Amino acid sequence: MQSFFDPAILFFVFGILAGSLRSNLEIPPQISRFLSLYLLMALGLKGGFALAQSGLTADVLISLGAALGMAIAVPLLGYMVLRRFLSGFDAAAIAATYGSVSAVTFITAVQYLDNHGIQFGGHMAAAMALMESPAIVLAVVLANHARQRNASATSIGVLGANPPPLGRVLHEALTDGAQLLLLGAMLIGMLTGEAGQAAMKPFSVDLFKGMLAFFLLDMGLLAARNMGKLKEQSAWLLVYAIAAPLVHAGIALCLGWALDMSSGNVALLMVLSASASYIAVPAVIRHAIPEANPTLYFGLSLGLTFPFNILVGIPLYVHVAQRWL
Repeated sequence: MQSFFDPAILFFVFGILAGSLRSNLEIPPQISRFLSLYLLMALGLKGGFALAQSGLTADVLISLGAALGMAIAVPLLGYMVLRRFLSGFDAAAIAATYGSVSAVTFITAVQYLDNHGIQFGGHMAAAMALMESPAIVLAVVLANHARQRNASATSIGVLGANPPPLGRVLHEALTDGAQLLLLGAMLIGMLTGEAGQAAMKPFSVDLFKGMLAFFLLDMGLLAARNMGKLKEQSAWLLVYAIAAPLVHAGIALCLGWALDMSSGNVALLMVLSASASYIAVPAVIRHAIPEANPTLYFGLSLGLTFPFNILVGIPLYVHVAQRWL
């Protein structure tokens, strides 16, 4: 319960309440975009400064390898489950959404660990960047397979707009501005080290908490508006939106334990594995898999999974990692 009294979390709850009451409270899109870029830049700098101190150790490589393994396993597992009661296109789109990561969920978890004095590696920010793209690639491959299976029964014209080439999809996924900013800030943090950390402290540390609270207020408003889209969805999908993160976090916990990772790093790996993308992946999937229903993959991730992880998941994952390891 202590996590609910964190100002940033309370602003998120306030945003959900204001959105549910249909208040005209609104954060302009340009401000929301700026807050998102600021948080990623500050997170990248923090990770870079930490890597400058620790260096590229075996623990760093093990954590990055675990992150890449989860980035491949989660979308494949999700597709196998979802394909039983959804079309191949919808299953691939949702699997990609849940196989990728939510930067805001990760940033909130980092702040939670800082507040509770739990140590973790700055390289986990690189793990987050590493986990974003594999799910998109797998989803495109699975969707192309579904198109080939449907080609004999359905003409290409009936399928609607032709999807973009795989090469363009991969380029968009790997050169996304937010991801490049995160990696660029991390590189700058590594190169500047302690001197850069001292110079950027007012920007990357002192302002961070307030900016996160402001952004979570906007996320609460957005989540409340998307919850209404879920009323007519299958009960199985609603269960999946809550159960899948718990299963994915459990797999990450077992993997982290097997690799003898620290409790803080395992907690963040659990958060990353349990999160679902609601910005980067939906933007790419909308063009790469136009046959999929955006209400499903966007509504589930933002309307249910994101609030669950922010309010319940993060403290739960951290507690379990602390007790288990």
